Amino acid sequence: MARAAGVSPTTVSHALNGKGVVRRETVERIERIAAEIGYRPSAIARGLQNSRLGLLALVIRPFHSLDTFLPEGVDYFLRIAGAASLSAMERGYSMMLIDDPTRPGVPFSALAADAYIVTEPFENDPVLTMLSEQRIPFVTVGADPARRDLFPSIDEAAGQQAMTMIDHLSQAGAHRIALVTGTDRNDWNLGSRQALVDWCEARGQQPLVLALPEAEGEQVGERVIDHFFSGDPAERPDAVFCLTGRHAAGVTEAAIRRGIRVPEDLLVAAGSGAMQNRTSSPTVTTLDLRPEETAQLAVEVAVALAEGRPVQEPLATPTARLDIRESTTRAPGRAR
Repeated sequence: MARAAGVSPTTVSHALNGKGVVRRETVERIERIAAEIGYRPSAIARGLQNSRLGLLALVIRPFHSLDTFLPEGVDYFLRIAGAASLSAMERGYSMMLIDDPTRPGVPFSALAADAYIVTEPFENDPVLTMLSEQRIPFVTVGADPARRDLFPSIDEAAGQQAMTMIDHLSQAGAHRIALVTGTDRNDWNLGSRQALVDWCEARGQQPLVLALPEAEGEQVGERVIDHFFSGDPAERPDAVFCLTGRHAAGVTEAAIRRGIRVPEDLLVAAGSGAMQNRTSSPTVTTLDLRPEETAQLAVEVAVALAEGRPVQEPLATPTARLDIRESTTRAPGRAR
């Protein structure tokens, strides 16, 4: 490899590992030659793991279906990334936030971490397949729905989280609850959907579920209202539970524009809070998923895996907390 590039082995190592000072043109030449001769990053990763760089990587899988890495109003990702970085530092590690390490043209450094944290993997996730095949340690937050219990994972108890909100809506007076999920086939969407299906079946109801892209944010509001309120009035929901805060904000705004009062006619809630849920009028009830504590647990597990120490399973996220606000708080006698 060094001979083909006309440089020293040290220069090759620095170029591929992002260490030292190597001219940009030299790095590009080495990377091009590495690709031409099939010099795979897995070999680099294994060598790095043996000596440990003190580096963890965080892969936030929902980013692949969003239009931006900084979606307006979404603070869950920022909270988990920030907490993971600080928790890693406390343990003597650095944290690297990367996109999809399986995509074409990914930098070699994307596979240079000692261990990986993968949040919300989806069904048969290729990232988990690659890490497993390359024998790179990793832990997931939320299981791969198709390969549950196959990889180290932190159970986010999506169904239990959803039932916390469903029970709250029921206690607040809802009799027919509609659920709006994202479109990714991950544990959060699928587990929450199953929780509502079970709740409806126990009451002899047909489940009302609509999956819409998370990237559309507040714009889904009109579609949700059209979908659930254009048919038989007897089949309309009296509560809409959106898994994302941006969807819930859009539904609240669309309902009010249509003359549907929130919360008097319709309860609205979200499975994950966003900034606008705390500042809108009415404010929107959400679940606090406590991402900081989840991130700390994920880092603790990742460090143990990186250092070859055993991990005590099962692992579980902290219990979600209800943040009850105006959108589910009806004054006595004001329910429809």
